[in-house]
Formats: sequence, structure tokens, C-alpha cells
Amino acid sequence: MKLHELKRVPGSRHRVKRVGRGPGSGHGKTSTKGHKGQKARSGGGKPAWFEGGQLPLHRRVPKRGFHRPFRQVYAVVNLKDLERFEAGARVTPEQLKETGLIKQLKNGVKILGEGEIHKPLHIVAHKFSRSAVEKIQQAGGTVEVFGG
Repeated sequence: MKLHELKRVPGSRHRVKRVGRGPGSGHGKTSTKGHKGQKARSGGGKPAWFEGGQLPLHRRVPKRGFHRPFRQVYAVVNLKDLERFEAGARVTPEQLKETGLIKQLKNGVKILGEGEIHKPLHIVAHKFSRSAVEKIQQAGGTVEVFGG
């Protein structure tokens, strides 16, 4: 079988029903919509989520929790992930993004104290946990708050 030999299956294609084209067409006058009523109007009908007047699902389901609209979300980096940098290096948020440790900056970078660090690094970030600062300073490194 070749592409130029392909043919449609008989009956797979239907003629378009042309409504509102006069009484001789068989689909004139009310154009297959019956007489009056919601479904006969333009834009008539009910939306897919309408439940016949029953209390809708989005009102039946209990609401929980609270969403703070102005919350600060930080890109988090653990100390154990900073071991890949050379001793004495200056680690900035841009470098963290380039190396793939964070995907996006969000509201800034926060360094957490999970894991150990054995190299003296100069780390620049927006926030630090108390344990992270202690471990960085113990390893001989320094901490700088970004923009501060």
C-alpha cells in the first residue's frame, strides 16, 4: 500500500448540517433548536460545572489553611553542597545559579547548616541560619549578607 492509494472509509465523512437556510432545507425557521427556552437562545445552555442547582462542589468541600500573599520564599542551599567550591573562593548567588545548585533566585538565597564544610569560603547570600554561620567561621570562612 502506498500513500497515493489511501482512500477514506465510506461513511467516515459527513456533510455539514447547514441550519437557518430556509424551509426547503428542512433545517429552517427554528434551526433545529425547538421553540424558545434557554437552549434556543444565543449563548444559551449551562456550563460544564453546573450541577442542576445542587450546592456546587467548590462550595461543598471544606476550606483549610491560609495563603500569605506577601510571603518571602528563599532558594535554599545546604553547607554540604558548597564543598564543591575551591578553598578561598567567593561564592555568590549568581555562581550558585551557574553551577546548578539553585534554579531561580526567588526572594534571595538562604544558606542552611546541614552537613559540614572543611574549606574557608567567602559566602555571599541574602540570609544565613545560625548554625551555618558558626560552621563557616569554624572552617575559617567569612559570611557576607547580600546587599548589606
